Amino acid sequence: MAEVEVDSRPPQSKDEEAEIKNVDDNKNEDKKKRRRRRRRKASRWPRFGCFKMGADDGGGVDFAVDFAGERRNPTHLVIMVNGIMGSAQNWKFAAKQFLKKYAEHLIVHCSESNCKMLTLHGIDVMGERLANEVVSVIKRHPSVLKISFICHSLGGLIGRYAIARLYEPDVTRELSQGNGTYTSDHRGYSWPEGKFRGKIAGLEPMNFVTSATPHLGSWGHKQVPMFCGFYTLEKGATSTSWFLGRTGKHLFLTDRDKGQPPLLLQMVRDCEDLKFISALRVFRHRVAYANARFDHILPLTLFLDIVGWSTSSIRRQNELPKIKHLQGSDKYPHIVNIEVSEISTSDEEPLEAETNGCNKLNMEEEMIRGLTKVSWERVDVNFKGSKQRFFAHNTIQVKSYRINYDGADVVQHMMDNFLL
Repeated sequence: MAEVEVDSRPPQSKDEEAEIKNVDDNKNEDKKKRRRRRRRKASRWPRFGCFKMGADDGGGVDFAVDFAGERRNPTHLVIMVNGIMGSAQNWKFAAKQFLKKYAEHLIVHCSESNCKMLTLHGIDVMGERLANEVVSVIKRHPSVLKISFICHSLGGLIGRYAIARLYEPDVTRELSQGNGTYTSDHRGYSWPEGKFRGKIAGLEPMNFVTSATPHLGSWGHKQVPMFCGFYTLEKGATSTSWFLGRTGKHLFLTDRDKGQPPLLLQMVRDCEDLKFISALRVFRHRVAYANARFDHILPLTLFLDIVGWSTSSIRRQNELPKIKHLQGSDKYPHIVNIEVSEISTSDEEPLEAETNGCNKLNMEEEMIRGLTKVSWERVDVNFKGSKQRFFAHNTIQVKSYRINYDGADVVQHMMDNFLL
């Protein structure tokens, strides 16, 4: 005879059944709430079919978005340039964030023509390589009409050289002669209509952004820990700049190729074949992000890899704000100060370009005068209180999100103030 399994559990009362039903209903309601939250979160970002990442022959990385069911032709090319010993992957976090916000408008190309040991070949050589890379990227994307550069550390100097090589003056347009007419964009930025309308590689220049870039070189900023702020010790370190190849000579202003002034000094004025300042001037928005403290490049040797606050914000030492008075906001907790530089109108004769003794201070003054012939938005960043403050040079870029995530608000600020 077959055995019949009998449920030995006692029958449940109506109260127990109602309680179980309420628990089940609560679980179902929780699931519905989680689904609604996921839908709301997803709706904040543009819906797209594919996040596309491709590599070119030179090793650079293109980031773009393919929308489902339609072909997109973004018109704005963003070139992201890495710093010393860096690579295209250093910009991966920022590139994805930009495309989340501006998916329909941007193609983001993370340059790889100057990566790792190639960053020791000299700013001029790297600038030429970047210029050639930009031209090849534009050929692959014929729909682009505008161009922007976002550069980290040494990449800012490479970018400045490259845009001078790519600069094309607009000789067909009649320049307005102080008629007071201005145009502006959706964010309220304005510029004189008809003036400075040159092109960069045939495209309309929009944003030129640098973060932790040693615009004035890496000498004499009293930021080197092992030298305790003494210029004499920093001067001794300059003699070992060979450690960073030709790039080290350029950064420490010790290069004198063919009897010419140091390259960084040449890059603050228009030369016969390279219009460094004219190229900067045609960009509608120029921004210099600068770490107020803790800007050391690790793991390179401490005395060759410093980026000071004044050099990355293009200021004189006595123009730096009092750091104890600076505070961030809830939205951008690590951005503590924003100001727009005044355009220099000095017509003084160029200072003597010598590299001995205190004349390096004269060269720094000349570089500041040259670079402030155009206006800059200066954004000061301070990671004080953050566990990542000693990695500020990489955190400002979010080189690796796992290690440098505190810099995400800086990237967010770049996006929120980006001109399309």
